Amino acid sequence: MSITRSIRTPIMHRAVEANGFVFLGGTIADDTSVSMGDQTRNILGKIAGYLKEAGTDKSRVVSASIFVTDLSKKKEMDAAWTEFFGDNLPTRATVGVADLGGGALIEVVVTALKG
Repeated sequence: MSITRSIRTPIMHRAVEANGFVFLGGTIADDTSVSMGDQTRNILGKIAGYLKEAGTDKSRVVSASIFVTDLSKKKEMDAAWTEFFGDNLPTRATVGVADLGGGALIEVVVTALKG
C-alpha cells in the first residue's frame, strides 16, 4: 500500500492518501471572530479546496469528526453543513470540547474516497 502526503504545513500534512482514501487533518476557520455558522462555511470551503487538490471532492466524503466548543450553537453548524453537502451527507460525530485554541469554535476532520 502506498501513502501519499500533500499540502504540508509546519506541523503536519493536511492530506494523506492511503488505500483509496483521502484523510484530511483538522481544519479551523481563517477568521475565528465570526459566528459558528460562518466559521463552518469557511472551513467547508477550505476542505473543498483541499479535496480538489487531493483529486476528489465533497461528494466523496464518507465520514467526519467535528469538534465544537459550544454545543448550543450546533444548529448554526448544522445549517452550514447541510447547505454544503446537500443530499450527500457523510456520517459524522460531533463532540463538545473545552477549547480549540485561537478562538476557534469548530474544527472539522474528514475522510473521503479518492477519485
